[in-house]
Amino acid sequence: MINASQDGSGNPGSLLSRIAADIDRLRPSEAKVARVVLDNPSAVVGMTFAELANAAGVSEPTIMRFTNAVGCDGFHQFRIELAQSVVLGIPATQSAIESGDDVPTTISKIFDYSISSLDHTRRHLDAGRVAAAIDALVEARNIIFVGLGASGIVALDAEQKFPLFGKPVSAPIDHHQQFLAASMADPSTVVVAISNVGRTRSILDVVHRARERGAATIGITGGAAELASAVDVPIIVESLDNTDLFTPTISRLAQLVVIDVLATSVMLRRDPADLEWLQTTKRRLSLMRSGRLDEAEGDDA
Repeated sequence: MINASQDGSGNPGSLLSRIAADIDRLRPSEAKVARVVLDNPSAVVGMTFAELANAAGVSEPTIMRFTNAVGCDGFHQFRIELAQSVVLGIPATQSAIESGDDVPTTISKIFDYSISSLDHTRRHLDAGRVAAAIDALVEARNIIFVGLGASGIVALDAEQKFPLFGKPVSAPIDHHQQFLAASMADPSTVVVAISNVGRTRSILDVVHRARERGAATIGITGGAAELASAVDVPIIVESLDNTDLFTPTISRLAQLVVIDVLATSVMLRRDPADLEWLQTTKRRLSLMRSGRLDEAEGDDA
């Protein structure tokens, strides 16, 4: 029987994810029902008990056994959980992109894959560690984000959010610049190292140097690799990334969302006067983009 509240890794998972992961463990007749559900979950949500049995070519008692096997207490609960899963999109295991897919199919699969993976990341994120990282960022005098490749793009995105952090933020892109920035750090500095694999040597060198200088360190990484052990606060951003040729780089999207969580949470901890300044700044930027900056001159009066 599939655990109703876990996806195989000890964490809650959607009904569709559980069915896709455990279909091989079901009885042959139950697996027939599972395939009907996975092929068209939206249609199954609206089916009656008898209609699902007819669609799968099985008996009604088999439907009851299937709902129990996937962790639901009856057909009513099954339909509720299935409806919730449909909102999140089909599981990533059912979203494999193939070379012959047309544009509408590719769009659907990539969005479904991304939504499912972000939900997976959210369910596995340690809120306590995120809170500890927010505390460190609130107390920092300046923040340095470092990353390479796709993670470097995330670091640059964090640098653009410096008004939310309310303090100097930098994201040097060259390894030598990163190491020099870490060498100039002090106990008032927070260094945020971003690496999905968690074992990039140059990023680890930066972290070790920052710690030697007394800086606090935060790691955003995809698993319990070396980076997680090297920093003060490791944030594990577990996504459904794999090395398939056509798979999108979902780890970067997950990291960007975590950066948004950190930046927004720090902003919410700032003084009301800071928030008023931020609102004025964002208004001026909006007017600048529309070529009407002169309308904001009164803000400085």
